[in-house]
Amino acid sequence: MYQYDSIDKDFLADRSAEFRGQVTRRLSGELSEDQFKPLRLRNGLYLQLHAYMLRVAIPYGSLNPTQLRKLAWIGRTYDKGYGHFTTRTNLQFHWIKLADAPDIMDHLASVDMHAIQTSGNCIRNVTADPYAGATAEEIDDPRVWAEAIRQWSTVHPEFSWLPRKFKIAVTAAAKDRTAAKTHDIGLNLKRARDGVLGFEVMVGGGLGRMPYIAPTIRQFLPATRLFSYLEAILRVYNRHGRRDNIHKARIKVLVATLGRDEFASQVEAEWEKIGAEPDLPDTELARIRGAFAPKTFETLPAVSEALEAAKGSTPAFARFVRNNLKPHKVAGYGIVEVSLKAIGETPGDANADQMVVIADLAERYGQGVIRVTHEQNLILPHVKLDDAPTVWAALAEARLATPNMNLVSDIIACPGLDYCALANARAISVAQHIAEKFADQDRAERVGELKVKISGCINACGHHHVGHIGILGVDKKGEEFYQLTLGGSGAEDAAVGQALGPALPYDRVADAVDTIVETYLRERQDGERFLDTFRRTGVAPFKEAVYADAD
Repeated sequence: MYQYDSIDKDFLADRSAEFRGQVTRRLSGELSEDQFKPLRLRNGLYLQLHAYMLRVAIPYGSLNPTQLRKLAWIGRTYDKGYGHFTTRTNLQFHWIKLADAPDIMDHLASVDMHAIQTSGNCIRNVTADPYAGATAEEIDDPRVWAEAIRQWSTVHPEFSWLPRKFKIAVTAAAKDRTAAKTHDIGLNLKRARDGVLGFEVMVGGGLGRMPYIAPTIRQFLPATRLFSYLEAILRVYNRHGRRDNIHKARIKVLVATLGRDEFASQVEAEWEKIGAEPDLPDTELARIRGAFAPKTFETLPAVSEALEAAKGSTPAFARFVRNNLKPHKVAGYGIVEVSLKAIGETPGDANADQMVVIADLAERYGQGVIRVTHEQNLILPHVKLDDAPTVWAALAEARLATPNMNLVSDIIACPGLDYCALANARAISVAQHIAEKFADQDRAERVGELKVKISGCINACGHHHVGHIGILGVDKKGEEFYQLTLGGSGAEDAAVGQALGPALPYDRVADAVDTIVETYLRERQDGERFLDTFRRTGVAPFKEAVYADAD
């Protein structure tokens, strides 16, 4: 992974010292909360229901063992012993004391981490495919480009006060594991027929109270012109984006208002003004690419006798292999998905002991690499198949081996009303109740791929709009109700879900999901996925079943 140089380190040290001064002034009363708020938000510090929350940046979801151990230590020392991994591949600490925040920033900087631009109207953490460097599907390593964008966009003076927050994702495979089309900008790496590397550029996606799937504004952008084109997009947004209405300030609204063609035309005109020179010098690209040089892999047989023997003798391991071990580009290796969705636990949470276990496994068996996914799980991307039984055993002991990747209990959920001051309803307990309905692993596998996503308010941090089953918490006269949508997708076939019907009370949601699943199993043909069945039948059979039960 990319190693911070002296410029990066000096910048973090200076920023940390500056923030310490700001906190000192706030604690002394020299700054009011209103004056302090924009300063703390620029450093990822939120004031939530019960305490301050610190959001730590994990660029393109990549961590090394030293960093993960430091996060575990911070969780033990300054929080309640755990952290929460988010859909932006960041990590949040929910119980921070303001007086401790500067020390935490110093500790983060000591391992090349920070919380800069994890909040505010700026370009947020850039995300990428968590399988980067490990999957045979990719055209190029998306981390190279995500890192280049990180360096270009960090405290960029022209884009530090955008009309609203701004999110970018980079993918390089036919299978989109980044939800690129739900981003302000989604970049899909491609190669032209002559071998030239470039991007499909998608602009104007986003969820929240007005969900949009990003349209493509350029089918092929030469990679050497990436920064100038991004700058043109952001200039058009900065010029025309709404600043009078926070709910209409995202670029998705501008693109929808102007229309894709007019927006693209304005971007192209702005791009032409910038000039035609390549904007990422070959030497600089080579420097960044060098940080992501391919790992050294041993020559191993494609079939592991140790793995096959363990599968035959241990059914639980065999199930883990079916659901959590993915193909690697190198024979004899696998991508191990680590579930943070144990039945009954909070989706996305990992306690300090678990973080240390994962760090140790990555160091010993995973070439020192850990990835965070936008679906709130972790990945060890480079594990020898021979080592998979040992890795599984350690994960199982730490309650990290739930074999549910992409199954119904692999639920995305925001913190909801348990933590967030913006939330209308709980999300965590709803996710827990649904997962408990599908604790029978045989049944969960019989159901197959099914993505449930839950948000505690319209801001959609749980991505409910693009869940196969989406659940949105709403407030009705002080009571929690939940609106269900079906048929959404955040993948390459991205779509916004269709409303099922009237909102349901809190105690009906898990039963409704159970009914939806049973209806799917009844309607399914030829092994269809849930999404395929829904697209064939429409909402009618599901609506009839759920509201018949409700009556």
